Amino acid sequence: MKRLEGKSALITGSARGIGRAFAEAYVAEGAIVAIADINLERAQQTASQIGSSAYAVEMDVTDQVSIDAAIAAVVVKTGGLDILVNNAALFDLAPIVEITRKSFDTLFSINVAGALFTMQAAAKQMIAQGRGGKIINMASQAGRRGEPLVAVYCATKAAVISFTQSAGLDLIKHGINVNGIAPGVVDSEMWDQVDALFAKYENRPLGEKRRLVGEAVPYGRMGQAEDLCGMAIFLASSESNYIVSQTYNVDGGNWMS
Repeated sequence: MKRLEGKSALITGSARGIGRAFAEAYVAEGAIVAIADINLERAQQTASQIGSSAYAVEMDVTDQVSIDAAIAAVVVKTGGLDILVNNAALFDLAPIVEITRKSFDTLFSINVAGALFTMQAAAKQMIAQGRGGKIINMASQAGRRGEPLVAVYCATKAAVISFTQSAGLDLIKHGINVNGIAPGVVDSEMWDQVDALFAKYENRPLGEKRRLVGEAVPYGRMGQAEDLCGMAIFLASSESNYIVSQTYNVDGGNWMS
């Protein structure tokens, strides 16, 4: 039997990258998956490519009305919500003396408030259903430590790890498991932006930072989105029922905690 057979899942920011890889993996394991993204056209395209068990939902995690509407759309489509993956996030970097309030507000609005209030809305739905559920918050190795140029992003992901712990302790009484995944460096579209920013602030040629961080991973390379799918499936399945408030490093050995 497939591990997520008949489960209804919503994955934020899943029109591309890690979120899309999770959606494909969940569908392969029998789930019906909402491709939730601020770009509806791109979400529709992704859903059509994945197949009939995926469908698109427009969702802006900075807008509570949009969050609530997306959850409601999932319930109408599938009869309920069993799995939430909080994947939508934004990255930026700058030296401390160049951080802007706009960048700070944007990152915290999406990475922290967006994830928290999406989790809240999903939890309310899961509690009302009375059959438990799984919530997976995407953190980062950046949430485990500070980095010279990445103060704000690091802080947002540290916040994700922290509220994953608190929410897990609070919601397990309802049979809702809240856990997290902390990827290391993942070779994705976002790394095009990351590499360009490091090139700017560290005076490097384009591509050099990407190469160096890959070589520094004990496993020997940067991660791929597919490397995270096993953990994402495990935490969404009944196999993780006794796991509460944990954030797992999936990073090729970059960080141990």
